[in-house]
Amino acid sequence: MGLNESAIVRYRRDGFLFPLPVLSSGEARACRRRLESLEATHRGELRHKPHLLFTWLADLVRHPAILDAVESVLGPNLLVWHSSFFIKDARDEAFVSWHQDATYWGLSSPDVATAWLAFTEATVENGAMRMVPGSHGEQLAHRDTFAAKNLLSRGQEIAVEVDEARGVDILLRAGEMSLHHVRMIHGSPPNRSADRRIGYAIRYVAAHVKQIEGEDSAMLVRGVDTYHHFLPEEPPSADLAPAALAQHAAMKARVTKILYRGTGDTPVT
Repeated sequence: MGLNESAIVRYRRDGFLFPLPVLSSGEARACRRRLESLEATHRGELRHKPHLLFTWLADLVRHPAILDAVESVLGPNLLVWHSSFFIKDARDEAFVSWHQDATYWGLSSPDVATAWLAFTEATVENGAMRMVPGSHGEQLAHRDTFAAKNLLSRGQEIAVEVDEARGVDILLRAGEMSLHHVRMIHGSPPNRSADRRIGYAIRYVAAHVKQIEGEDSAMLVRGVDTYHHFLPEEPPSADLAPAALAQHAAMKARVTKILYRGTGDTPVT
């Protein structure tokens, strides 16, 4: 079905759109249960492309409701470049600083969007994302902090003052998603609630986008890829299948060099 014209206009103007329905509340609860059953032994893998390891996540990144919305803003030929869980435990001090996703990703153009799917409610109390409308027009300078409680790879933050009063709280029910532009200024505060906040961030790129900082890989999820800028990734044949584990390890090595370039290649965790 895709987005209607007014929704597309709002996305182009503001740089984000929410809430968009994807899963029923029951489906979202089931996803949370599946995720939490994996955390004890596989939490590290859940931070970097877990859709390459688990069949249910490979299916989720291809969910028609997500792809229809992303196609409306990026076009018909789509690849998943990355995915990651952002989890804040109850009364956790973890936060996400004000930043733009594009800063260290090394991608050639801003034809990139994140679908952030809520496995739990996202509320003001539990640390929902905040976004600054219309802030996606230019790339700003950032600084690295590597702060212990920052959920970002380098603890990166915008190096100029952000007018926090302009921020919009991205409130979602479990099963809903937001969609935001790769240069959107956004962040999120700690979780002050008695329950976890769980979101699954899926990074989609238009097929013409390429990686300019090294060898990279991505998975085609809709349309065709006539550009072949990325090494092709395949969905797992079964959860944690040997071929999937090998593919994931190779991906992790590549993404380490890109995301941590200039820092001594800090290991991805």
